[in-house]
Amino acid sequence: MQIQATYFGLAAGVLIGATGVGAGSLMTPLLLGVFRLDLPVAIGTDLWFAALTKLSGAAAHQRHGHVDRRIAGLMLAGSLPAALITLAAMQISGVGKAWFGVLSLALGTALLLTAVALMSRGFWQRLALRLEARLPPSRKPGLTVVLGALLGVLVTLSSVGAGAIGSLCILLLYPRLSTRQLVGTDIAHAVPLTLVAGIGHAAMGHVDWPLLVALLLGSVPGIWLGAQLTRFLPERITRMLLSATLAFAGFKIIA
Repeated sequence: MQIQATYFGLAAGVLIGATGVGAGSLMTPLLLGVFRLDLPVAIGTDLWFAALTKLSGAAAHQRHGHVDRRIAGLMLAGSLPAALITLAAMQISGVGKAWFGVLSLALGTALLLTAVALMSRGFWQRLALRLEARLPPSRKPGLTVVLGALLGVLVTLSSVGAGAIGSLCILLLYPRLSTRQLVGTDIAHAVPLTLVAGIGHAAMGHVDWPLLVALLLGSVPGIWLGAQLTRFLPERITRMLLSATLAFAGFKIIA
């Protein structure tokens, strides 16, 4: 089982490094369906997997100049406080499995819609550019913080959304970013968010540490390899990989 987990980690790492998404949306169904973890433990384990796996990818994208620090900082200004508040609420009242199921279904649908949107990025980018002409630049920072806060809540409660939903939010608000910048900035935001949420879940005993180590043995080199691929793949190919990853994640969550 540990060797199987390492292979899964390797495959997920390559996808994360190349597309910026996949840690939560791909691993959570695997942890539930293949490794038979309880839902809270799957969420907590996946948050740590996402944080530690994407850490190496964030460093690689930073070295290649793919991270917009201002955008990532604004997202974190909203997501980190929201994650802490959500963790405090979970400690007080707890969150039932039925609620997690509803959220997973909603996020799965959102991932499928995101995949369709990114498959025709040119259309959405042109639309966003038109909206940008009507949106005062002074309002963008505030909207970025608000979207970050929403992501903070979603990721803390489900372990899904830091990559997939975050990348769409960044694209719609900042349509002039290249795909490489979109991926790099998304990963740079996801690492601190998933780490903070993961620490909170670990405090509640929601982490399978041996399984996490096995997954990381594959994912750490995998995400480095995926990050290298973004340097050579045309933006169209990278965008298609991103869309395919989101579609697969959406079907897995809904199923």
